[in-house]
Amino acid sequence: MARLATCIWVSAYLHRLAQENIPAYVTSRGDDTAGAVFVKCATLDGQARVMARQYDFDADARLWTEWTSGTEGDVDAAITSERGRDPDLWVIELESREGRTLLEDPSLA
Repeated sequence: MARLATCIWVSAYLHRLAQENIPAYVTSRGDDTAGAVFVKCATLDGQARVMARQYDFDADARLWTEWTSGTEGDVDAAITSERGRDPDLWVIELESREGRTLLEDPSLA
């Protein structure tokens, strides 16, 4: 099964978030074809969490899991550190008081 280019997935994800009126921004652009993606959800109370896709061998699927969470400053520092190791990493930041990311939506699989 062919993988979708990262830039196409990111574009579709941003469009889907816009449909739900969830503000989102690409804060770091990675490799168009195969860059990994972090989704940072700021809950507007000084807290944030980052979701990343991980391969689950038991389910034979790529699932979104929490990579880190905490104060927004700590989360931003962790992202900056990871970008230093992986310059191909995409970072999408969204704002949702409820913590909605829509990553569980089957259309985004």
